[in-house]
Amino acid sequence: MHELSIAEAIAHKVRERAAGRLVSAVAIRVGHFRQVVPDALEFSWTMVTDGTGLEGCKLEIEQIPATVSCRDCDSTTTLDIPILVCGSCGGSNVTLLTGEEFLIVSLQIQEV
Repeated sequence: MHELSIAEAIAHKVRERAAGRLVSAVAIRVGHFRQVVPDALEFSWTMVTDGTGLEGCKLEIEQIPATVSCRDCDSTTTLDIPILVCGSCGGSNVTLLTGEEFLIVSLQIQEV
């Protein structure tokens, strides 16, 4: 379950950026190809933050689908499986547009 190490890394970055301020929510974007299970990540987040200054902080996960653009037929396809082929023509001359994202988008800092 790599979600636990991901949750630990997110918590580390959040504490670093928050610089002692209280954080009530963290928004992240995770691409399909990162193979993160949102429920497992949320569970891991709770485990990692319990008993810390981030306890009760909500983790908001935006899942980004994997999409490709075909250079042959100029169509865009959303992928269900991790095989880089065009959904329209079946060609493999594609460019990955989305699906590899993994970033912290925002922190909601509580006013004191």
